Amino acid sequence: VQLQASGGGLVQAGGSLRLSCAASGRTFGRTFSSYAMGWFRQAPGKEREFVAAIPWIGATNYADSVKGRFTISRDNAKNTVYLQMNSLKPEDTAVYYCAAGSSRWNLEVVGSWGQGTQVTVSS
Repeated sequence: VQLQASGGGLVQAGGSLRLSCAASGRTFGRTFSSYAMGWFRQAPGKEREFVAAIPWIGATNYADSVKGRFTISRDNAKNTVYLQMNSLKPEDTAVYYCAAGSSRWNLEVVGSWGQGTQVTVSS
């Protein structure tokens, strides 16, 4: 599956952004709804880190650093996953990558990565 992320930008601390990730294509006949989807981020000089995940069914999962501020959701009819980011902090500044898991349930193994979208939060 191919992933195209969008929605990044420059925002002041305390502001909000919504990232979108549109999926296209199929791998081994799987549809978008059968993938666990999620978001990772990578700040300058740091390793890529997990942000949020949503399985094909069931509960979402978040990094402790974003719990209560970020919300992941998906629209299977539009083959799109979203990340609503509220109460943004300067430490949220990073390139955000969407990801499709090899599993239906989690992102322990990522099968596909999007190209990344820059989020910059000014203080």
